[in-house]
Formats: sequence, structure tokens, C-alpha cells
Amino acid sequence: MVQNATTLTPLQILTFDQYLHHQAGTDTRYELVRGLLLPMTPAPWPHSKIAKFLERIFDDEITQQGLPWEAVRGDVGQRTEANTARLPDVLVAQQADLDALGNRSAVLEVPALVVVEIVSESSKLDDYLYKLAEYRAQQIPEYWVVDYLGLGAARYIGAAQVPTVSIYSLVGATYQVQQFQGLDGIVSPTFPALVLTAEQVFKGRQDL
Repeated sequence: MVQNATTLTPLQILTFDQYLHHQAGTDTRYELVRGLLLPMTPAPWPHSKIAKFLERIFDDEITQQGLPWEAVRGDVGQRTEANTARLPDVLVAQQADLDALGNRSAVLEVPALVVVEIVSESSKLDDYLYKLAEYRAQQIPEYWVVDYLGLGAARYIGAAQVPTVSIYSLVGATYQVQQFQGLDGIVSPTFPALVLTAEQVFKGRQDL
């Protein structure tokens, strides 16, 4: 049981601590964005399949390299601002940082190593602009935007409207981005030995 649960009124502004103790009485998951709760609706199956696939791929790489890290799909948040906490589709974090969460709500206040957002029609503005700025400010070393339908590629990164994986790598205080499409081999600074194409990510399968 979560103690000190917060009872909300319409448009109530929450602190980060209140968010950690919030209970809505439903299975709905929420992000906290500048003090406001934003409900997260269930994702389409292709979206969920990609998230599950990447979690497994990252965990396989972690195991092969013997690293003290863990990949987590959807269950751990990332604090990005004083009163903002995002729920990435997948993240990779230090095992010690995850263990330090204990029995409190699982929201990291230290930077994850990798954060992945999978683009939907309702999330494309957030994923390409707002979350990008927040993760950069939080010094997340690597941020993946998996746009498996090409929903935001043309508008936000100047690419053709085709499925695109954009990987933002932190260099100093800024992100440098590389885009991958089709049979392009993914280049991940965090996982330099990774052998994976963009198409495998979009299909959620390695046997392509």
C-alpha cells in the first residue's frame, strides 16, 4: 500500500513529491508535466512490440558486456524538471540507481543512460521537441526517438515521411543526432557492439 496518497481536484498543480504518492484508484498511468497529471493511454500493439523488443535487445547487450545496468520497459519514470516526470517507453539505467529507489514510486531522479520514446500521433510533438529538450537538460547521454510510422519525421527533422530512428547523443551540453532508416545499421554510443538495423527495430524482430 502506498502511504500519504494525494487526493486531486480538477487542475490541481502537484509537486514532484505529491506525484510520487499519488493514487488515482485506477490502472491509468500518468506523466507529471510542470505540475499537471497527463494520463497515458494503452499503446497500439506495434508500439508495445517495439518496446518489448528493445528491452530484450538492450538486456542482451548488457549481459554480454557484463555491465551493472538494466533495461526497463514502461515501469520506471525519469524526472526531468522540478515538477516534471516522464514515463519513457524503455530506459536503461545503472542497477544501483534502480535498487536505490527501494519501495517508493519508481521515478529516477538521476539521469538514465538511455531513454527511448516510441512516437504515436498524440506524442510526436512531445517526443521530437519537449521531451528532447528535457532529456538534454537532464543530461541523458542517449535518447532514441523511434518513429515507426514516420509520423513526425518530415515535420520535425526534415527527413522524408518514412519510418526513422533518431538517436541523440550528448556531446557537452548539446545533442548530436543521427537518423537511421530501412537497412541502415543502428549506431549507439552506449552499445557500440550492437548489431541491429532500423527495420529490425520497426518490426520488433531480429530474423529479417
